[in-house]
Amino acid sequence: MQNKITELFNIQYPIIQAGMIWNSGWRLASAVSNAGGLGILGAGSMYPDVLREHIIKCKKATHKPFGVNVPMLYPNLEEIIQIIIEEGVKIVFTSAGNPKTYTQHLKDHGITVVHVVSSVKFALKSQEAGVDAVVAEGFEAGGHNGREETTTFTLIPMVKEQINVPLIAAGGIANGTGMLAAMILGADGVQVGSRFVASEESSAHRAFKKMVVEAKEGDTLLTLKELAPVRMLKNKFFSEVMELYTQNPTKEQLVELLGRARAKRGMFEGDLEDGELEIGQIAGLIHDIKPAAQIVAEMVQEFEAAKKTVQNI
Repeated sequence: MQNKITELFNIQYPIIQAGMIWNSGWRLASAVSNAGGLGILGAGSMYPDVLREHIIKCKKATHKPFGVNVPMLYPNLEEIIQIIIEEGVKIVFTSAGNPKTYTQHLKDHGITVVHVVSSVKFALKSQEAGVDAVVAEGFEAGGHNGREETTTFTLIPMVKEQINVPLIAAGGIANGTGMLAAMILGADGVQVGSRFVASEESSAHRAFKKMVVEAKEGDTLLTLKELAPVRMLKNKFFSEVMELYTQNPTKEQLVELLGRARAKRGMFEGDLEDGELEIGQIAGLIHDIKPAAQIVAEMVQEFEAAKKTVQNI
């Protein structure tokens, strides 16, 4: 299954595992890479020394390409970038920030750079900054998201129309049919998050994984736009956020309610009541927890089967 994305990353399948905070450690990243996709370490939930440890372990666990996702809104950014360079990481996905900040610096060290966007405007800015590819992430995606609320089905063809670099679709993709749909719309590959949360190798707490596979349509919602828009499962904390919104809160009041380490408490420590449980709308289509290699293999099989079906229409 060779195309622009497989050639860019030197991988077998154009399937990228999203670098999700509190979910994407070295076990998941190496498992996806070993299965033929591109595994990504989620640096957003790692202190610099922890990131270095995960990079070292990932290098030992796979000889295939893997990358690091760097959300640019987190502290210790310079130190994280330096560690990535020192450890010889060859692929970096940047997100939640200006792509111009580190793109050229990373490319000067021989690193392939991809930036995650939620709009045509920022896809063009990323291309102008010199990135090697763009991830266009629709409103369906879990975690931090765009304010525009543009869905993947709408976003991908609009971005494709405007950019020349390879395009990766994200948001609402968890199986091979979703992958084919994204590629028919113009994507060269797909980035998959929620489906890999419910994998054996994900570093998410087992209780959170179980809640994901039990989720139904309508169990997630995007909120906290005044801070950083985030899609999460509805729970006690979510209800508290909605109650506060009835009082027309200030930004400071929202910050106070959110507090610190709310996402860690929910996804990593398994506090299903007071934690922030970030997951995409596609959770309603995820029904089991299985090894990452099986997820990749099934996506490829479903993709090939769906492609034959489309050819017969």
